[in-house]
Amino acid sequence: MEATGTDEVEKIKSKFMSAWHNMKYSWVLKTKTYFSRNSPVFLLGKCYHFKSDESGELSTDGSSFDNINTEISGNVDEFRKDFISRIWLTYREEFPQIKGSALTTDCGWGCTLRTGQMLLAQGLMLHFLGRAWVWPDALDIENSDSESWTAHTVKKLTASFEASLTAEREPKILSNHHRGTLRRNCGDNEMRNEVYHRKIISWFGDSPLAAFGLHQLIEYGKKSGKIAGDWYGPAVVAHILRKAVEEARDPELQGVTVYVAQDCTVYSSDVIDRQCSFTDSEKTDTKAVIILVPVRLGGERTNTDYLEFVKGILSLEYCVGIIGGKPKQSYYFAGFQDDSLIYMDPHYCQSFVDVSIKDFPLESFHCPSPKKMSFKKMDPSCTIGFYCRTVQDFEKASEEITKMLKSSSKEKYPLFTFVKGHSRDYDFASSPLREENDLFSEDEKKRLKRFSTEEFVLL
Repeated sequence: MEATGTDEVEKIKSKFMSAWHNMKYSWVLKTKTYFSRNSPVFLLGKCYHFKSDESGELSTDGSSFDNINTEISGNVDEFRKDFISRIWLTYREEFPQIKGSALTTDCGWGCTLRTGQMLLAQGLMLHFLGRAWVWPDALDIENSDSESWTAHTVKKLTASFEASLTAEREPKILSNHHRGTLRRNCGDNEMRNEVYHRKIISWFGDSPLAAFGLHQLIEYGKKSGKIAGDWYGPAVVAHILRKAVEEARDPELQGVTVYVAQDCTVYSSDVIDRQCSFTDSEKTDTKAVIILVPVRLGGERTNTDYLEFVKGILSLEYCVGIIGGKPKQSYYFAGFQDDSLIYMDPHYCQSFVDVSIKDFPLESFHCPSPKKMSFKKMDPSCTIGFYCRTVQDFEKASEEITKMLKSSSKEKYPLFTFVKGHSRDYDFASSPLREENDLFSEDEKKRLKRFSTEEFVLL
């Protein structure tokens, strides 16, 4: 009887926490974002100009970027469609309980894991869909509801609180346009793209079986001393993502690997070894690689001298974004205009979506509204990501980024470096390629602990 009473108290507590999370984390999308008509907008290597558009609320401050040789590719609608097509992963609640804890939500602590998921998702989108792909239904998200996001959020909060009091699951205020995907007369290529679109999202589902879901990432994080409910930094998340990709068993994912730079150094031979397989003493180019580089853009505060380099990185089509943020909050940076970074915010609490169900709703995995933040407010700790499909792509990227690093470095030491050879050639104790029985080598565990103490605390 006493146990039953305790269970009831826990259920009531859970319902009130659910309502509180929605009140605390459901205001992310309420503010409008202003863009200049006079400056280009860059989003993961694509450049957009808004000069030809007469409508829309745009600020007038801006500067030119004539020095960046990037194809001009669109107007406001094209930018919106491209931005919305990126996969958005946010706080969720009411998902299956995380092993070893009583948690069924990551509200308040999982933001860096979510931004890491978004970066990896962009890498997988480049791999399976290509940079030119956009979601055909992208613009329907905003057009499906004429209400402002503030009104929409108030309605969602009210419905959630009422559901909490009546012990009902929070109703999802979603449009029905996802059904249009089934009704549309799709070509073979479009149908194939839609299959991969859904498959990529399903890999990030909030269930224990999802390859890159929160449950799996937390399991890998335990090897670096992290548990569910802890705060994670960008460098720790980079290593967790690497291990998650290594351990993934889906045949579709066997053609992708992840490399994490060691002490701000990318060892070219280690990267190429990850990309290649060896048969009869011959090296065969078989895997694409996502390169993650944990860096610090300054001491306690971000050094503005690195602004041009960050802009240059985000202007590359093979860039998959930056895991970063500002103190106490993690964001996924995907673009910029002038001296402001464009990002997706994971601090928005949404209900659990069962991605194992056929034709699960896609709307909550795509962000309808970009956000902007001054570069000066960025926390110096971050992880930069790149995608290279072939060894030749990696060699070309390393040359291009090295030139960018040299031109942006006013001092002798660039932010990070590419060097020839293996890490073992430089007296490093271990190589990630040799790890078999342990998820992290002793050297990596020490490095992860150091990162954990140096990085900002995330809420």
